[in-house]
Amino acid sequence: MEFLSTLHPKIVHFPIALFVVYALLEIIGSFVKKDFFSKTAHLILFLGVLGAVAAVLTGNSAEDAARALSKAGVSISIQSIGDHSDFANFTLWYFAGLLVLRTYIVLRKKFSGSIKYFFIVLSLVGVFLVYQTGELGGKLVYKYGIGTNLKKAEIKNSPESKH
Repeated sequence: MEFLSTLHPKIVHFPIALFVVYALLEIIGSFVKKDFFSKTAHLILFLGVLGAVAAVLTGNSAEDAARALSKAGVSISIQSIGDHSDFANFTLWYFAGLLVLRTYIVLRKKFSGSIKYFFIVLSLVGVFLVYQTGELGGKLVYKYGIGTNLKKAEIKNSPESKH
């Protein structure tokens, strides 16, 4: 499944953008009395969760590939990959739970007043989780060179690839 692992850096930016836009629409929808913003926020949250599922699945494939390379003698920080993976999974579950809760409240026609402000807080907590996940992922790229041409050259020149 190496193909999926190569998609991870491309896919991961969609849920990042969607979750940030969701939070902005949640804020706008609470202060501007237009139902359009609230409904759009809900749709963007749904699309963000779908994108996050794809990002986590491709990330899991990338993690498996990295673990295999580590066993082959390539220097990769498995602990940092694990930290990033844990945060990504938690962020996905957080937003999925938020989507279920928001959908339930909307269907019960209770999404108004202070509930909207509560969801602003929840969305901002989610954006913080996205930030932390991205920070850990960025560390993998910029500190350890995961997914870069430098790491690819190291893999190509590793003792295992000479066989």
